[in-house]
Amino acid sequence: MTIRLTNSKTREKEVFAPIDPENVRMYVCGPTVYDRAHLGNARPVLVFDVLYRLLRETYGADHVTYVRNFTDVDDRINETARKRKEAGAEGTLEQLIAERSEETIAWYHEDMDALGAMRPDHEPRATAYIGEMIAMIEKLIEQGHAYAAEGHALFSVDSFNEYGALSGRSVDDMIAGARVEVAPYKKNPMDFVLWKPSSDDLPGWDSPWGRGRPGWHIECSAMSEALLGVEFDIHGGGNDLMFPHHENEIAQSCCVNPGTDFAKTWLHNEMLQVEGKKMSKSLGNFFTVHDLLEQGVPGEVIRFVMLSTHYRKPMDWTEKKRAEAEATLRKWRAMTADVAAGAIPEDVIAAVSDDLNTAGALTVLHRLASHGDAAGLKAGAQFIGLLTDELGGWIAPAADLSAWENKLATARETAMQTKDFSQVDALKTMLLDAGVEVRMSKAGVELIAGAGFDAAKLVDVD
Repeated sequence: MTIRLTNSKTREKEVFAPIDPENVRMYVCGPTVYDRAHLGNARPVLVFDVLYRLLRETYGADHVTYVRNFTDVDDRINETARKRKEAGAEGTLEQLIAERSEETIAWYHEDMDALGAMRPDHEPRATAYIGEMIAMIEKLIEQGHAYAAEGHALFSVDSFNEYGALSGRSVDDMIAGARVEVAPYKKNPMDFVLWKPSSDDLPGWDSPWGRGRPGWHIECSAMSEALLGVEFDIHGGGNDLMFPHHENEIAQSCCVNPGTDFAKTWLHNEMLQVEGKKMSKSLGNFFTVHDLLEQGVPGEVIRFVMLSTHYRKPMDWTEKKRAEAEATLRKWRAMTADVAAGAIPEDVIAAVSDDLNTAGALTVLHRLASHGDAAGLKAGAQFIGLLTDELGGWIAPAADLSAWENKLATARETAMQTKDFSQVDALKTMLLDAGVEVRMSKAGVELIAGAGFDAAKLVDVD
């Protein structure tokens, strides 16, 4: 099936044609490992997880390579480690930085696994590719695209005529709209750091410009080239990375390898909101994936909510969406519990192939469920990472609540005659406290055990 993707660089939806169908390659910018992943960090992980699944289905699992890096050398990691040392932690600052990176990477894997995200084929750490970064910087300096100054190496933006093509901004616009670091050693305020000095207590490596560490942008250029080659098919990330990070990656990589395009297709997901507002600590609506998991929100529910909005639209996390997603997944899992998955429905593949329209794919799944096609529902859902065995642990074995349904129905019938609803209210309160969802309609009473169901709390009430 033809795949169409919206290329951020051309601003058009294009037919995806890989450089080599036998070797489809994708690079996605990963996290800086200084703390837990917040909910917004999970969005690109799930967006590109769905794309990875689509590419594997289309070209074969053995013909797709997915790379997502870990930035494990960064000022924020250093600051976190410094605070630990000041609080009395043992070890050198460099040891504490390494410990923090290892700890945070383990957290990241744990949280993203809980969302059903497949691990990439390669997860390179920046610190393992310092030699490649130094070699790339040396070549840029030799070519006249970079220069050394006061222990720094900087990229000369003026040397790359296409700078700004990805974000669609002129250099003057970028200077006006960005927080540009002004430094006396820069020839142009927009020139960005490729290498910078390190103090003795911080991580550092010997280089032609002195002991130091790489700038952020050069890391991804070096790692992607080492693992995917000088040109590859897809580069992705959140749209907050378009400028300056991705713009700078293009400049470095295209200059160091003249005549190449670096990445053919650029994909960027929109940002996440919470209850209609930007997520921020000042608004009190900032939380991590781990926070939600600890609160009892299943990873599969988080995944469902994320996929319910197209990746190029802002994703609004709301309590209503969470509750609706949980209710839908409970129904689907009950419907498909003893059913083998059939063939993946073509309508589901078609939706995902049309610019990763996961919201459209979910619409198809709802239709399959309404038609009673359990085998198609299961196959289509598993194609986008839902209803998998790995994510099913949050569903408790079905509880037999028929006796309580009868009691509540009888109490309601009596109350309709006596106009005394105290018994009904008492039963509902007890059931809700036990983690039971209570549904009453003209058709009767339906009770559904929730994720936190506790049978011990079901006691007769007067």
